[in-house]
This record gives sequence, structure tokens and C-alpha cells, in this order.
Amino acid sequence: MTKKIGAGAALAGLSGWAEVSGRDAISKSYKFADFNAAFGFMTRVALKADRMDHHPEWFNVYNKVDVTLSTHDAGGVTEKDVELAKFMDEAAK
Repeated sequence: MTKKIGAGAALAGLSGWAEVSGRDAISKSYKFADFNAAFGFMTRVALKADRMDHHPEWFNVYNKVDVTLSTHDAGGVTEKDVELAKFMDEAAK
């Protein structure tokens, strides 16, 4: 099992991410030029997440993707969430 670090510690190294109220999780909203760009982002992230065996909670409408990260088997935010968040930030550029 992955060791929990907590949302506060995770946010120290991330930009634009926020703590989710009422749970140990972090979230961010991404906005893209159009649906194709948003879907491309989600595809890149899905491939990385599958390799990590660590899957995000996310919601997509047209050009917007809302993401929540938490490691369910650890009961909160872990280094896996930080790694995936950093990957997402790079993929969104």
C-alpha cells in the first residue's frame, strides 16, 4: 500500500490544485480550446494512469475537464497523486 501524505503536503509542490472540502483529495479544472483538445488530454492521462494503476476521478463537458485525485486504498492523497497531477499539468500545456 502507498503511504498517505495528505492534501496539504501535496499542494506544496503543485500549481493551481486545491484541497477538496470534506475529504483528503486534491482537484483542478482544466479548460481547452475545444472538445478534441480536452479528449486528447484525457487520452494521454488515461494511458499514464493505466500504467501507474492509479485512475483519476474526472468529469468532462466539451472543452472542460474537472479532475479529483486521491489514492483510495490509502484513504487519501499519496505521492501517486502528486506524480499524476504533475503529469496532467505537463499534458495540458
